[in-house]
Parts: sequence; C-alpha cells; structure tokens
Amino acid sequence: MKYAKRIGTWAAKIAFWTLVAMMAALTIVVVRYGSDLPDYRGLATYAPPVATRLYASDGSLLIEYAEERRVFMDYADLPPQLVNAFVAAEDQNFWHHPGIDVFGIARATLNNVVHFAGLGSRFTGASTITQQIAKNFFLTNERTLSRKIREALLAMKLERAFSKQHIITLYLNQIFLGARAYGVGSASLMYFNKPVNELSLSESAFLASLPKAPNDLKKADERRNYVLRRMREEGYITRGQETAAAAEPLKISKGFLEQQADDFQYFAEEVRQDLLDKLGRDTLYNGGLYIKTTIVPEYQRAAAAALKKELDTYNRAHPNAPQKLQGALIALNPHTGRILAMSGGYSFADSPFNRATQALRQVGSTIKPFVYLAALEQSDRFNPTTLLLDAPIVGWREGNTLWKPENYDRKFLGDVTLRVSLETSRNVPTVRLVEDLGVKTAISAAQKFGVYGNDIKDLNLSLALGSGETTLERLAFGYAAFINGGYRHDAKLVDYVEDRYGKIINTGNKESAFAAAADQREGNIISWADGMNPVRREEMKDPLSDPQSLYQVVSILQGVVERGTGKQARVAGHTIAGKTGTTNDVKDVWFVGFSKNLVAGVYLGFDSPAALGDGAGSFMAARVFGEFMAAALANDKDEPFAVPNGMTFRRVNRISGESATDDPNGTIITEAFKPGQSPNAAGQGAQNGDIADSPVEVGGVF
Repeated sequence: MKYAKRIGTWAAKIAFWTLVAMMAALTIVVVRYGSDLPDYRGLATYAPPVATRLYASDGSLLIEYAEERRVFMDYADLPPQLVNAFVAAEDQNFWHHPGIDVFGIARATLNNVVHFAGLGSRFTGASTITQQIAKNFFLTNERTLSRKIREALLAMKLERAFSKQHIITLYLNQIFLGARAYGVGSASLMYFNKPVNELSLSESAFLASLPKAPNDLKKADERRNYVLRRMREEGYITRGQETAAAAEPLKISKGFLEQQADDFQYFAEEVRQDLLDKLGRDTLYNGGLYIKTTIVPEYQRAAAAALKKELDTYNRAHPNAPQKLQGALIALNPHTGRILAMSGGYSFADSPFNRATQALRQVGSTIKPFVYLAALEQSDRFNPTTLLLDAPIVGWREGNTLWKPENYDRKFLGDVTLRVSLETSRNVPTVRLVEDLGVKTAISAAQKFGVYGNDIKDLNLSLALGSGETTLERLAFGYAAFINGGYRHDAKLVDYVEDRYGKIINTGNKESAFAAAADQREGNIISWADGMNPVRREEMKDPLSDPQSLYQVVSILQGVVERGTGKQARVAGHTIAGKTGTTNDVKDVWFVGFSKNLVAGVYLGFDSPAALGDGAGSFMAARVFGEFMAAALANDKDEPFAVPNGMTFRRVNRISGESATDDPNGTIITEAFKPGQSPNAAGQGAQNGDIADSPVEVGGVF
C-alpha cells in the first residue's frame, strides 16, 4: 500500500512534468516556427491562374493557352461523388479533423513500422488535404522536420479561418492531375472530354487516384478500383455500386483540346501572337480569358480536309520528290474582313510555318484582274469587248533586258477581246495592255488593294505579270474588294475578349468588334458591334475603284470559272468567280475566288521553291477551292453578284465581242456595259473562230 501510494505520487509527478514539457515544447515550436508563417488570408478570395480559352464563332471550344491548364470550379458545381472520391482516397477524416489528423498519424506510423519490418502493409503518409494546401500554396517540397511543423501549424490556422467547403474547393482547383491539368475541371476535360457534372462514378474515382502518380496511367484500373474500395469502406457507395463502377472500362482520351488542335492550330497561333503583343504573356496565359474568335468550325474542317486531300494526292504520286508539297487555304467574309477558315499547311505539328500569312511568293496570273481593272477604269478606252492583239512580240526590251513574251500554249490567236484574254489568262495581250497603260498605272490597283506594297522601287513589266511577291492573305483580301464595293479591310481574327469576370477587354485594335465596347453590354447580353457587320458606307473612305468597273471584272472572273482556266473551281448550283495563277516553271500554283459573301484563296508549292513537275498546274489549287466551297456553301442558296446602278446588258458573241444580232455564231453571252459603251461594230470583232474553252492548265504563267 505504501509502495503503491509512492508509485502513484511519482506517476502523477511524471505526468505533470511530461505535460509541462509538452506545453513548453509546443510553446517553443509555436514561437520558433509559427511567428513567421505566410499570410494565408488571400485565400479567402482565391483567384488562381486560369487557362485562356479560344472559342469558335459558334461558341464551341477550340484550344487553350495556359502555362497551367485550369478550369476554376465553385463548390456548388462540384458533384458530391467527386468530392467523396478525393476525401476517401486522400483524407478520410477531412470533415472532422482540425487541420492535422492525430488518428491518421498514429495509423500511418503503425502501418509504416509494419511496412519496414517486412510484414506487409502499404507505406502511407499522414498529410491531410488541408496540409497539402498549406504546402502547395505557401511552402516548399523539402523533406525536413521544420517544413512539416510549419505545414501543420499553417493547416490548423487555415481550418480556423475557412470553412471545410472552401478548403476542399481550394484543393480540387489547385491540385496537379497530370497532362498539364491543374484542378478537377481541367482534368475532366483532358481525360474524358466532358465537364465534371457528367463524370461517372468510375471516372470520378479515376481522377481521385491521380494525385499519387499523375503522369503514370499504366495502372489506371487498379488505382481506380482502390479509390472505389475506399469509397465503399467509408460508406459513400454500396458494394453493388463499387462492383458496377469497377467493371466499367476506362475510356481515357488524349483530350478534347489535343484532338481539336491540329486543324485549328494555324489560326489559333495567329490569334495567340496578336493578343500576346497586345495583352502580355501573364494576362494571356493565366488570366482565364474568354476569346470569341471569327473561325467557323465547319469551314475550318472543310478547308483542312480539301487541302490535305490535294497534298496527299500529289505527294503519293511523287514519292521521290526531294520535299513534300505544301500549301495553304484562307477563307474570309469580304464585307467584314472576318477570317472564317485558315489552314497554313498540311499539319501544324509537322511545320508551324503559316503559308497563308507568312509565305511571300510570286503570285503569277492572279495579279491580272487588278491590271485589267486598271484598264476598265478608263471607260472611254476599254470595255470587256475591247480587242487586244495576241501576236508575237519580237525584241521586247525593258531596261537592259531583251525578252520575248509567250502564252502558256505557245500559240497566238490574233485579236482577242479583253474578256477572252483574261478568262483564258493570255500573257501576250496582257503585255500589250500593260505597255498601253504604263507599268505604274497597270499595277496601281494591285497596290491600292493591298496585294503589292506601295514601296516598290523597281517598276517593271514583270510585276504586272505576277513576278511580285505577296502572301495568300493579302491576295485574298485584295479579291474581297471586288465584291464589297471596293473597300479594303484588315483581317479580323477576334470578335471580342472577356476577362475571367465577364468584363470586355479592349485589345487596342480599332478593327476589333468589341474594342472599347464595354458600354454596349446590357446585363449579360453583348450587343453586336460594327466589326461583326459590314462597315457602314458613311464611315468609310472613298472606295478604291468605281462599282461599275469592279462589276465588269467580277463578271469576267465568273467567266474564268464557267469557261476559262478555272473550271475545277465550279460549285454546282452556285455563282462562283475567280482566277488561276502559276509562276514560271510551275513553282507556285494559286486560285483565288469568291461567291457573293465568301472569299477563299488557295496556294500550293514547295517551301524551297522548285518546279512541281509535269502535269502540275493551277487546276490543283482550283480543285482545292472547289471542294472547300462546295462544303461551305452546301446549305446556302445561290446568290448572284450584286449589279451596280447604271449598267446595261447586251447579248454578244464572246469571241468577236459583236452584238449577237450581228454575229450570232459561236458562244453567245450576256455582257455588262457602262453608260456610253456598246458591243464591237459589225465586222470589227475578232475573226479567229471559237477559242478553246478548255485551255491547257499546266506550265507557263497563267
């Protein structure tokens, strides 16, 4: 009894002094490690870096720009089964502990002793979800006692400051889950192409298995099943639900964004470069911007498919060529300048060089409509029936150069009408026309319309035949002016940009539809801005040319497709106009054309200029154009080109240019004349008989 009392006294003293020691140790720990803990109060208004997302004109998601892919989710948007999966897998006592889990620490210690003794059991940790937030937001990954103490102290402070719902929201938005995805919102899209509210139980469990090894998918089923078992053990699901979910095949994809990227990447890269200059890297990559672009997904897919089909056809037929044929297609709205499709090559993954906007190449005969426009602007001298001489030119001298212009077919037809000369892309009559106009006048329209620059120093005849260099984009915008009243637009890639809070951002581009347009918002509704509609004429400068001359060119270019070198560009049931182009030795081939409301340009060639070889020609580009336009216009009604006031129409013989009454033989067409113009007088037209309707579409410049 005496000894028992003495032992009890000593036990009480030991317990007392142990408690004192623990309190002293805790005080030292708090003083030593708790006095300079990071300021965690900013997490109350957590706004993490969020991916900027590009959307097409129809609202569908294209791709993301991000250093960390993240889609922020509020707690109310998180499905309970997804939250339960992470709690069961990562922190079973999350809803009850004060930031650290004493029972979890004890359990982990016992398990790890058993593990190191070689008696089985998994090696486990004891960090709570709250501790992981403390580490991920404020601390390093160093494995030291001081870091673990600071982590625990900070976790307890977080628990006192925030609700459990706020803490789990922070965790599920911040955690890295592989594939550059941060947070469950982004991971759901990357792995399953769906938002979190559409995830199955099996898919939710899979996402909850990723924190342990986010870049290793080899044991996806096994890890998913472990999470399901933990959910059943914690009472979140029944055994039947566990069994059914475990039997569900995991259909893990490469991600919606990766699937979309290649077809849309050339366009997206143009948008990225443009906005990177205007907004800066941090805003673009981490600002969670909503970027509404001009691209039309159906058009873009049709453009990529038509271009790849032609490139594959050529490359398969020329397996020994030193390089692969490349090309580009661009489509735009001529009245607004909005880019509707852009393919800059066969594959962005293979080559990010954008041949629609970056490749400067000789344009060949696609320049001729601008030369003929310069002539038609002189209404008292030229009209579509004006005769041009197609006969040999011997000893032509330009500066110190002596040369002999030739036609693609090496033939001469005598007198041909201006229409026939352009429809069949004859070089020699064009040379004579340029000589008559003067080189400066002949290329003036090409400069005004933006195809050629205004800084050309060496004005020479070859420029009027297409030796000058330009991009497909500039050429397509030049053609757009033929049908929009003679106005030159800048390319529009973006309709508007919103920040993560829905506020319109001024990108500093006057041509952007929503530049400085925040006052156009009504609640959450954004009204249409001028950049999305044709620009009002009263706000425009004077047109680049008169409407009647422009219409005469359009009418002739319609003949190019119906009867001339551009037959491959025909689209059944639709009114189409355009022009072919090839350069010397067939190094580059082009077609640029349009319907009333859609312009498309196609370029094909080697990246290192070289002849495409026998059998190649501009018909290849025209074929790409035709396939694209057939898809783009499939659901549209035919719309003839608008006719300006003051035009008169006469039935004429296409070859002679005489009235059909005076010359009823051959092909009779309806010709457009300005006031004061008329068909050729009887007996004065071309007398060569009918010109072949199917010119050879290979070789030469045409």
